[in-house]
Amino acid sequence: MNETPLLNIPLQPIKTREQEHQLQIWDSFRKKYVILTPEEWVRQQLLLYLVHQLGYPIGRIHVEATIRIHSLVRRCDAIVYNQYLKPQMIVECKAPHIHITDDTIMQIAHYNRSLQVPCLLISNGLSHYFLFRHSHTSPFTTHDTLPNYNWLLSNTRAF
Repeated sequence: MNETPLLNIPLQPIKTREQEHQLQIWDSFRKKYVILTPEEWVRQQLLLYLVHQLGYPIGRIHVEATIRIHSLVRRCDAIVYNQYLKPQMIVECKAPHIHITDDTIMQIAHYNRSLQVPCLLISNGLSHYFLFRHSHTSPFTTHDTLPNYNWLLSNTRAF
């Protein structure tokens, strides 16, 4: 990846470096450099936007979180936790050239079988889909804007 794609969220300053002929990006969440792919660019930019612009505590976001779905082990791009360290939102990122489809929504819904969170966030850096449900029995509804952390906490108390 020679240049970073433009996204429709304010770009956050992120350190990059080249090592062994590979461009790497600093992951503030895992505290290490990782290979810079288009999907990783979206993930880092989106998560830092949540932290710097929407008030999400960096310590409440777990990147590459491992979950179990029956006997299968999967990795979520990120999980956001509340102040009691209970999962509240799954974040799924795709590269900007990847369209978000029903398959993407099914992927994150599959992850949610294990976690049962009230919020789902899907983004390719250009399109963002925030899905929210008020209770375990209510359906997910789509919202036009990404919520700040205080909204997330105050609207997920039923979980």
